[in-house]
Amino acid sequence: MTLPHPLRNGNRLKLGVFSMNADGGLAITAVPERWGASWDDNRNAAQIADRAGLEFLLPIARWKGFGGQTNAREWSYETFTWAAGLAAVTERIALFSTVHVPVVHPLYAAKALATVDHISKGRAGLNIVCGWNPAEFAMFGVALAEKGYDQAAEWLEIMERCYTSAEPFDFDGTFYHLKNVISRPASLQTPRPVTMNAAFGGPGRAFAAENCDYLFTTFSEIEDGGRHVTEMKEKAQVRGRDIGLYTVCHVVCRETQEEAEAYYRRYALDQADHAAVDTHMAGKKEFSSSHDSAAYDRYRQRFAGGAGTYPLVGTPEHIAGEMAKISAQGYEGIALSFVNYTHELPFFCDRVLPLLREAGLRG
Repeated sequence: MTLPHPLRNGNRLKLGVFSMNADGGLAITAVPERWGASWDDNRNAAQIADRAGLEFLLPIARWKGFGGQTNAREWSYETFTWAAGLAAVTERIALFSTVHVPVVHPLYAAKALATVDHISKGRAGLNIVCGWNPAEFAMFGVALAEKGYDQAAEWLEIMERCYTSAEPFDFDGTFYHLKNVISRPASLQTPRPVTMNAAFGGPGRAFAAENCDYLFTTFSEIEDGGRHVTEMKEKAQVRGRDIGLYTVCHVVCRETQEEAEAYYRRYALDQADHAAVDTHMAGKKEFSSSHDSAAYDRYRQRFAGGAGTYPLVGTPEHIAGEMAKISAQGYEGIALSFVNYTHELPFFCDRVLPLLREAGLRG
């Protein structure tokens, strides 16, 4: 029996784990306890999150590292096979795959995603990205697409037709010219698995409003986050759709505020992999629309700490309070990263989740 997708449960604030398929997670640091992303560690962290009742696991798609001392994120698991492997050892949590549209054919993606959906009994999800790193795309002999989201719209249409068409079909678009397309099995979820897009710029948000169930976005300050929710809800509404907004945060949760802030300084300032941070920030600033332009100058520590995402640093009570503020801005969920998931996730789950339940944000 297929149950409702975990992102469609009754919790006001959904929580997930982000980027644990890649070494370092989101942290660009040289501390000895940095995440190594072994398969055993991925499996253990996934099972911790699953037992705690978190809603989703969300990987990043990376093919090349950022140099420096650690060459951060060069070690990373391909996301369809990663999700399939974790689907077999978890019971309730959603398993997303992240796909660079220009380098993965939609027919292949349809087959791979349906496979994950069947293994997981309807817990698969798809994170659709168009990519921002030209050095990675050059490995495939592909250039960054000028109209990446136009291509993504065709890509997603083909995938959905793979699942819903009873007969082979032809597709003659701008980017794809396909003959007698068929793919079985179809996904268990209909008409397709849950989809999300991570975008800050206009074209990406227009694509998400037209095609996706959820948008992941960033903000510099919580109080500024609500405008993104309002904007996206309006974009979707004029298209006759509804869309949920999620965000991403990096977490340092400790018994005292002083301990948490000291560790944040240690890994994201004192022992940051500064050369890799420079490479990451330069590429993001030039080729990506994932952050407000001022963020690159104001928040260097956040890029070492968690790829420019919002920091949740402090006691369990402080972090639960910050999450409540994010929820009050209209966000339905948060993807979380840690320096070391297996070391830090149990404390977070044991201490923060009960506070969120007391606040009425989770059941």
